[in-house]
Amino acid sequence: MSKKPYYITTAIAYTSGKPHIGNTYEIVLADAIARFRRKEGYDVRFQTGTDEHGQKIELKAQEAGVTPKEFVDGVAGEIKRIWDLMNTSYDKFMRTTDDYHEERVQKIFKKLYDQGDIYEGYYEGHYCTPCESFFTESQLVDGKCPDCGRPVTLAKEPAYFFRMSKYADRLIEHINTHPEFIQPESRKNEMMNNFLLPGLQDLCVSRTSFSWGIPVDFNPKHVIYVWLDALSNYITTLGYDVDGNHGELFKKYWPADIHIIGKDIIRFHTIYWPIFLMALDLPLPKQVFGHPWLLQGDGKMSKSKGNVIYADDLVQMFGVDAVRYFVLHEMPFENDGVITWELLVERMNSDLANTLGNLVNRTISMTNKYFDGIVENGGVTDGFDKDLMDVALDTKRDVIRAMERLRVADALTYIFNLFKRCNKYIDETMPWILAKDEKDRDRLATVLYNLVESITIGASLLEPFMPETAQKIFDQLHSSSRSMEELEMFGLYPSGSKVTDKPEILFQRLKMEEVIAQVDAMYAERNGSQTEDDAAQEKAEDVIDIEPKEEISFDQFMGMQFQVGEIISCEAVKKSKKLLCSQVKIGSQVKQIVSGIKKYYSPEEMVGKKVMVLVNLKPAKLAGVLSEGMLLCAEDAEGNLSLMVPEKDMPAGAEIQ
Repeated sequence: MSKKPYYITTAIAYTSGKPHIGNTYEIVLADAIARFRRKEGYDVRFQTGTDEHGQKIELKAQEAGVTPKEFVDGVAGEIKRIWDLMNTSYDKFMRTTDDYHEERVQKIFKKLYDQGDIYEGYYEGHYCTPCESFFTESQLVDGKCPDCGRPVTLAKEPAYFFRMSKYADRLIEHINTHPEFIQPESRKNEMMNNFLLPGLQDLCVSRTSFSWGIPVDFNPKHVIYVWLDALSNYITTLGYDVDGNHGELFKKYWPADIHIIGKDIIRFHTIYWPIFLMALDLPLPKQVFGHPWLLQGDGKMSKSKGNVIYADDLVQMFGVDAVRYFVLHEMPFENDGVITWELLVERMNSDLANTLGNLVNRTISMTNKYFDGIVENGGVTDGFDKDLMDVALDTKRDVIRAMERLRVADALTYIFNLFKRCNKYIDETMPWILAKDEKDRDRLATVLYNLVESITIGASLLEPFMPETAQKIFDQLHSSSRSMEELEMFGLYPSGSKVTDKPEILFQRLKMEEVIAQVDAMYAERNGSQTEDDAAQEKAEDVIDIEPKEEISFDQFMGMQFQVGEIISCEAVKKSKKLLCSQVKIGSQVKQIVSGIKKYYSPEEMVGKKVMVLVNLKPAKLAGVLSEGMLLCAEDAEGNLSLMVPEKDMPAGAEIQ
């Protein structure tokens, strides 16, 4: 009987730099799902890779003094090294600079052009270079990119466009009739309400202002825009051919069972990509999961701050499987997760060293001490045994249900609940007391047998998430991984088998102060080992050059009224994730001002601040709330905002000249 195919992909990583642990989470998540599906008996194809074209890459290559291809070769190699370091079992690592991909993308572009879905025009709009995206005026949030919050620039250039609106109704119907298509559901609501239902704009699918991309073969002045290029990787690698001469992999694995992506690119995968596929008359992927972000607990990871956490740093300190456990266990299904060095140490000590590692070590040590390592079912049971057996057998069903809903953190929790139940079973049965009386010898043997059997079941379920750890457990128990069918039964461990006489410590307990000292030393060395050029670049990052605006006259400047305001109350705008509504005292007046700074300030922090206000800005409604001015903010290169405040205490209403 042939296995059912299962095709899982990650988003392809953008080759702008070394991926930090938040980027690395995605490949570990996809790997855990892929390994679990293989364990369930699926014929899994797991694909990842790198996205290597675009203006941002071209600029970075120029800064580095190398060609774009040399630049992406180096970064792609580093990304693949980290994916391999994390023990991910991908079947294909593709690159968008691969010849076969470029050729097939050109043919896709030509087909869409020939059938009238792509047309030539002229683009004028707001462009965000980091996101490689164009936006209309109405899509901007406070004049900034709606995705990353950074400044946008006006761009004008000839371009090809895709007729998105032609397929919008069909996509809306598909989403409504396939509730599992976009996960979590909040992502679906966001796409429907913010993009599809208001009406889709035609999409720019080529550029002429830079050259690092796949040329449009019938008009080489244009390069194919990043999203049509990058998204097509999911089918080009399978051997998709626009003429219908598809490869065997495409026939076998398409449509994809699931695309694993970050929530920041959900729009491209649930709107653009499905519409491209509709235009190609291809079935849509079965599911797109927009996972949340892994954030640093003490603020955003920043190269200029020197606090970026990389996977190889973590692996060096904790080991591969400990890092895999942390990122999978600490990431909620829908909300962002948090990573801190302190939390890593806490999880290492409590979950891995104590709950799991100590359990395995105690069980093996007692078996060696009391029975010379022989595990034998003595056949003497009591009430504690049944509860342990029930938990062991229920764990498989709980884990399967969690994985079907993509709740990977919950699946790990169920597995560790089994290990916790094993530890409780030791406390309940007290093997050290049983060992004192020869008449309890068979009961003692039964207790240790039940522990070895339960640990083997738990390790078999743990294997997709922590493969090296599971194998170490099997090796020490002289057991092997159970199939899903075998996990329906309790008691398969061969009675009379012998465990290792030299148990290995799976995870060492760590001292918090020692780890933090190592982290501080690591960051100091990293930041202190910069070359002069690096230091100059670091210093250069402390200043920002922005696109100059059109010069204004002195009279125009004098027409703008700036005053000091005091915020007397503030609350979040209910219909917005970004907006705060402040009541600002300016002289004897109070103005209501709405600002997109919720990410950077809580309402409580705002109250009492003296701020700089543009007072005579024409009133406007934001998210249905009237705003009668603007609070002035400074913005750094990463899009972080800081309110502009007077250096000295000034009265509310003081004029700013």
